[in-house]
Amino acid sequence: MSATRDPLAAPGIGLPVNTGDRGLLRLAAGTLLAAFQGTTVPDWVMRGLEDGLGGVTLFGFNVRDAEQLGALTARLGGAGRPVISLDEEGGDVTRLAYHTGSPYPGNAALGAVDDVDLTRRVYRSMAADLARCGVNLDMGPVADVNTVDDNPVIGTRSFGPGAELVARHTVAAVHGLQSLGVAACVKHFPGHGATRQDSHLEIPVVDASRELLAERELVPFRAAIEAGTKAIMTAHVMVPDLTGSLPATLSAEALTGLLRRDMGYDGVVISDALDMRAITDSVGLGGGAVLSLAAGSDLLCLGPLPTPEEIGQVLTAILDAVADGRLPVERLEEAAGRVDRLRAWFASSRSAEGQSADQSADQGADLVGLAAARRAVRLTGAAAPLVRPFVVEIDTPPTIAVGDVPWGVAPWLPEAEIVRVKPGDADTGALLGRARGRSLIVVVKDAHRHPRSRAMVSALLAARPDAVVVEMGLPIWRPDAGAYIATYGAARANARAAVELLSDGPSVAGL
Repeated sequence: MSATRDPLAAPGIGLPVNTGDRGLLRLAAGTLLAAFQGTTVPDWVMRGLEDGLGGVTLFGFNVRDAEQLGALTARLGGAGRPVISLDEEGGDVTRLAYHTGSPYPGNAALGAVDDVDLTRRVYRSMAADLARCGVNLDMGPVADVNTVDDNPVIGTRSFGPGAELVARHTVAAVHGLQSLGVAACVKHFPGHGATRQDSHLEIPVVDASRELLAERELVPFRAAIEAGTKAIMTAHVMVPDLTGSLPATLSAEALTGLLRRDMGYDGVVISDALDMRAITDSVGLGGGAVLSLAAGSDLLCLGPLPTPEEIGQVLTAILDAVADGRLPVERLEEAAGRVDRLRAWFASSRSAEGQSADQSADQGADLVGLAAARRAVRLTGAAAPLVRPFVVEIDTPPTIAVGDVPWGVAPWLPEAEIVRVKPGDADTGALLGRARGRSLIVVVKDAHRHPRSRAMVSALLAARPDAVVVEMGLPIWRPDAGAYIATYGAARANARAAVELLSDGPSVAGL
């Protein structure tokens, strides 16, 4: 082992001083997508990139605005050719618009419209936003077939419950993103749609035979492979008939056997975030990294939680696994080759397309997103003209995947009185009193998954059957209201489209 001090051992990275083979260290570091706090790049990340770190994954806490993000990614790009990724799905999951809500409706809304050209245009517009900010890989689209209504982590992130529907829109999304040089990362292989657990918290089980997987979950992934997706993300789900007792992220049978051998995929495989409890509570962060690489992953998304010291420990775990034979060095070389091909594609596609979108085709996020949201929104019943509207927004706890992204109708009904309440804590009688003689609008998100939300809506409707209910999640539970509006998502564009149905033109009174 060499006794020279390694640059990655500088303060902030917990890698041992004696690192041995520099080439091997670069191979190990090249598999990692690190994360960091703040809106500027820490020195330890720059040192890591100079010494082979594969790239970074950005989160909402890294983004203040487009100008700041562009400066951040430009600095990252000065330290090599990093993969710069984030989750930009549109709808509820956004990083570019984390503090304001996405201007694009998400997949459920696009699936409800079922116009593949619209989906392609929405994702192309997202790609234009990402390219302008210096992001070269989008952790999307979601290709999960959402067959379980109470799925706690997918829901409106899916194009819908039908395999062929999801497949055709996944292809459109891949084409839209990659037309402007932003790599798509289709997720979550082999499918997270038939689960009732959240892999951020535990290992979900998909109780499906291989035959059922082939007929349902795998259909969108096959289509994405044929469409040329540059990356596919793994799922931390256990499929006993395929993966045994392992989550797919750690399963060679899933990644090397099914995805590589049987489905013929030779692009980059990226793990879902390894700091999720499905991994850390079972094999630990370092153990998960080693097992996922051995199973067939090429890049490891570490997630937002690992510290620089913990990232150093992951590197040590990988090097130790190579040293004792658990992880062949050829596996790291294979991963490096695939990632190098991805980087070459970044360069060639940007040269062909230019540094940003073709402005003649890019109508802008607000126009494209709002047009799509307007086509998705559905009104059942008849909404009377609004009179001094009183809006009750029933709070829904954010999921870890979504984060604390703002939602609701407040930006589009500025003169209405709006209260945000927690179901079970609010005084329904007092709310009804405040709404007396006024239009009552009740806004919910995924009420079918929250019994307290349904109970509160039912209590309000018992006294005010003329009220309007706006569902900003999946419209599974449909109460008997004066009017019911389904937006298929809680993005800013979805909210505006819903309000337009209520307050369009001169029929509005009292505003």
